[in-house]
Amino acid sequence: MAAATNTTTATSDALPALSDTPVIYSGCCLALSMRLVQHIHSLLPPRPALVLSVGSGFGLLEAHLLAMTGLSVPTTPSPHPLHIVGVEVEPSPNQYLSASCHRTVHGTRFLEPLAAESTTWLFVYPRRVNLVREYMDAYGQNSVQHIIWVGPQADWGEYEACFAHWDVHMQGADEAGGRPWDLIAVATRPDVAQDISASDVHAGPI
Repeated sequence: MAAATNTTTATSDALPALSDTPVIYSGCCLALSMRLVQHIHSLLPPRPALVLSVGSGFGLLEAHLLAMTGLSVPTTPSPHPLHIVGVEVEPSPNQYLSASCHRTVHGTRFLEPLAAESTTWLFVYPRRVNLVREYMDAYGQNSVQHIIWVGPQADWGEYEACFAHWDVHMQGADEAGGRPWDLIAVATRPDVAQDISASDVHAGPI
């Protein structure tokens, strides 16, 4: 069921500083480190492409991703600007995202229609397998090209079937500055994966 309302209250909470060690912060199930946020940022498309983060909680991860733009990161290019919108069930616990970067839905069975316009969906520690399925069933043939799932490795088996026909790349979060029991899975829609493969072939030596 697709229905949503804009969150009208902007927030001004100061972002906690990230360190090299992954730390659990209030309102965010994923342990965050500077390196992990940088890695997730690198997986996301630059604006104007829209990234929809489903189940954004306090909005801490999303706010850190947005704040990275323009930061000087040693040995890497300056992070590109992002367009991220976080989605939560009302009443939302959002503390860090401005109203323009945040939406609410009326309940756990409702979907955010912006998914139809988003090229990337981000699910961090989702609570329901069916939530991912419902978004894919409703909007999986629209603009979305990539779905990024981040959560416990122990939970991945329940979600893996959702991406049975997608091209999936998996990586332990500890390889990117996270905890060893977390997993990062990047799923690419089949037709997009084929286009990428064809481009790689044509770009190779003749």
